[in-house]
Amino acid sequence: MSAKDSAAPRRGRPPIEAAESHARILDAVYELLQERSVRDLTMEAVAKRAGVGKPTLYKWWPTKAALVFAMFKERIAIVLPPPSAGTAEEAIREVARALIGPLNGQLGKVLSELIAEGQSEPAILQDLFDKHIRGHEEANTADIERGKKSGELASDVDPQLIIDAVFGAIFYRLLFRTAPLTEEFSDKLVRQVFRGARARAGEATTRSKRRRVKPK
Repeated sequence: MSAKDSAAPRRGRPPIEAAESHARILDAVYELLQERSVRDLTMEAVAKRAGVGKPTLYKWWPTKAALVFAMFKERIAIVLPPPSAGTAEEAIREVARALIGPLNGQLGKVLSELIAEGQSEPAILQDLFDKHIRGHEEANTADIERGKKSGELASDVDPQLIIDAVFGAIFYRLLFRTAPLTEEFSDKLVRQVFRGARARAGEATTRSKRRRVKPK
């Protein structure tokens, strides 16, 4: 068999070695962000901590923000509760509760810093919303729409306003640190928001039962 007929040698690192380098790099980002902010993080520092060359970083992640998002997704992003079979209020309360602990830790730190970076680089905010928030918001909207159909909530309730009221208040406390983020706070917040969104007396009955036809 001639050299022309033989298979060309594969270039690049073997899959196992590449996977190990990938894991070391994300570990390095996670560790460094416990010591410094996203703004102060550098590709040089990540490469040195991970024991790889800078070209390796840029081959997989073209920007620092892309690298931080990769770590965010694989190391600290949380899995929120599955859709609840209960009321819309119960579903939103479960999600709000699930956020509190992580937001008081590394998740909250990195999220705050990404939001800060996004003030001068709007693309960061867009990526953060598209890749990590939009899906949760759509699930929350579905829960609220279910509450409207069941008669739990008023028919004219705007799901986006409920989402903004609940999660906007949580992020307000995260960013401004006006008061502690606790489960007690999130429970009271959800209860208060849904109190104003409940169906008015008689509306639930009208929507959940067919109207009786008066005999002629």
